[in-house]
This record gives sequence, structure tokens and C-alpha cells, in this order.
Amino acid sequence: MAEAFIVDAVRTPRGIGKPGKGALSKMHPQHLAAVVLKALKERNDINTAEVDDVIWGTSAQKGKQGGDMGRMAALDAGYDVRASGVTLDRFCGSGLTATCLAAAQIMSGMEDLIVAGGTEMMSLITTLGEEERAAGFKSLGIGTGNARLQERHPQSHQGVCADAIASMEGIGREALDAFSLESQQRAARAIKEGRFDRSIVSVVDDDGKVILAKDEHPRPQTTAQDLAALKPSFTQIADFPLEGGVTFRQLINRRYPDLKIEHFHHAGSSSGVVDGAAGLLLASDTYARKHGLKPRARVVATANMGDDPTLMLNGPVPAAKKVLARAGLTVDDIDLWEVNEAFAVVVEKFIRDLKLDREKVNANGGAIALGHPIGATGAVLIGTVLDELERRDLKRGLVTMCAAGGMAPAIIIERV
Repeated sequence: MAEAFIVDAVRTPRGIGKPGKGALSKMHPQHLAAVVLKALKERNDINTAEVDDVIWGTSAQKGKQGGDMGRMAALDAGYDVRASGVTLDRFCGSGLTATCLAAAQIMSGMEDLIVAGGTEMMSLITTLGEEERAAGFKSLGIGTGNARLQERHPQSHQGVCADAIASMEGIGREALDAFSLESQQRAARAIKEGRFDRSIVSVVDDDGKVILAKDEHPRPQTTAQDLAALKPSFTQIADFPLEGGVTFRQLINRRYPDLKIEHFHHAGSSSGVVDGAAGLLLASDTYARKHGLKPRARVVATANMGDDPTLMLNGPVPAAKKVLARAGLTVDDIDLWEVNEAFAVVVEKFIRDLKLDREKVNANGGAIALGHPIGATGAVLIGTVLDELERRDLKRGLVTMCAAGGMAPAIIIERV
């Protein structure tokens, strides 16, 4: 089996994902994706006619984010027309899945040079009409969607699921707030020390004017008192009647009738709503040697895992165990972990279940501080852990994240 090498990783800064408030909110998502595609091309002097595919993740493939962004962004970035492109959706896990599929294509010997990554403009999603938003819920069987699916696998709102898991696991507000504060503090330190500088590429307009050069979402001034003062975000949402009269709380209680859901998560312990894009350049060992590309890491193993779709967010632990087993490694063999901070409970439970050293998990903060551009985040996290492995002169990193439907992709990379 061929080796799949990661040659480079880049991302845009993450802009606040609200129309008119974020620096990136007026951009076309294809242009945003093209920023990282151009950077990978220019930084590595690749012949884009030899790019076998651009595998891209985008979750909300509607409106401007529809129409196969992988292909359209490659054309926008000036890639040769022979560089094909495809766009996929595994909800939050899209960017990570795109990278895993790219690695699999290379390891199988079918392709030699692939760009993988993702884009999501949350500012665009918030402008979708009510009909389009309702369609998104109905695709999960919610409301007047697939009633048979909801009877078989009730699926709720992710924020309500986060509160349900925290209630079930006995992880209270104090622990979740402490985790969230740590995310802000670690991100602030990383930004101050320039730990993200290698991967971040500025977003510029057609005239070369810089639109955004640094992440907009972090709140380094956040204190424990600030977090304690925030009201839970999902109390009213939990009891909001959907079409047919069912509520998000009732959907969870269909499966867990004795669970009393308390509400802990708020804006400060949930992932930030942002716009962003990220990409990685992957090559086979043969192609890298022939063209003088210097690999930074190799893909050791990948895995996908399904879990309970009703609680939705618990996939990362079994996914991590699966990818470790596939690689023949143990928890002790992993130097750094990146687990997407969709909600504080996701990572807090992950750390507790696997009995991890907290200093090794999300060392530079996560989506609570920096934001979660849905389809791009997985690719962002791979670049983040790679940069930090190099900075600390460490060997292996594991990246995983929850995704809607109760799923989690995972990947282990190793420096070369």
C-alpha cells in the first residue's frame, strides 16, 4: 500500500458568521475556498494539471454553497481544467472526511496528488429562508419529515443533545464553563505567540486589499464571571413545538423517557458561528519524491464511526478507539489530540472517558474560542495539530469530531 503524505495545510482566518458583521460575510463561498486553493498551489509550486481531484466538504449545500464547490472553487483559483472536483456532506465532519477520502485514494494507488478541505459560510446559512431551514430539519426526520425515521431514531437539536448528555453524565455548568474559559485562554496564548501563523493565509479582494488577516471570533478578555452570567441557550428551544406538535425535548425523551434534561450550555460554551475555509495538499510517496515535495506528515489510519443518533454527539470516543485499534496504537502513543468543541460537553466527556491528560487535548483552544465553520473545521483541525506537533517536536496526533446523525470520522497523522 502506498503512503499518503500531507505536504501542506492552510486556512483562512475565521470571520464572524453574521451578515454584515463579519469581514467575510459579503464574499462568495467559492471565492473563499479559492483563497486556500491558490495558497496551496503557490506555496508548493504545484502543477495543477496534475491534481487528480479536489475533494471538498460543505454541509449546507444550498444557494451560493451549492453546485459542487470543490470544482467551482478550483476553477476560480485558476487551477487547470484537468483538476477535477467533488463536494461531500458529512455535516460537521465534512472537511475531515474529505481528507480521509483523499488519503484513501492515494493509499489505494488510484491517485497521486489531491487537495482536500472544506468551506462553510455560516453568515450565508443564517440568511436562508424559513422553507430552506425547515427542509434541513425534515431531512433528519424532524417535524413533518420522515415520521417513520423519527419513530425509529428520534433526532433532536444539537444544543439540546449537548444538554442531555451533560445531564446524563453528571457534567455540570461549573465544569463546562471551566473548560470553555480554558479554550479562550489557550486560543489567546496561541494567537499571541503566533502559533497559527504558518497556516493562516489572508483573505484579499480582487484588488489585493486585505479583507481579513486574523480570527475575528476569539474573546481573550473572557472571565469566569462573564461565563457564569450567561443564560442557557437551549431552554426555550427544547420546548419549541415543531410541526406536528412534537418538541426537541420530547424527541430525546422518546428514547430516554426517564432523562430529566437540565440546561447548561450557552453562547460561551458552544462553538462559535463563523465563516471560513481550509485545505490540505496530499501526495503519494512516489509523486512527492519525483517532484521534490517535502512531506510534513503521513496519514497513519482513518476511521468512521456511527453512534446513537438521538444523543448525536457521542461518536468521537468510539471513533478514536476504532482508529487507534486500526493503527495498532494506544492512547499513550498519541502526543496531541484535537476534538472539535461543538459544545463543551463533547470534549469534556472525551477527556474523561479516555482518561486523557488535558494538556494534550486542544492545546491551542478550539471552536468555542475560534469558531466552527462546519464543513471546513475538520481540515482546520488537521492543520492545527500538525503545526503544534512541529512546534513541540512531537510525533503523532489524532483528530476527531462529532457530526449530526450520531457520527464521527477520525484520523491519526504522524510527522515525517
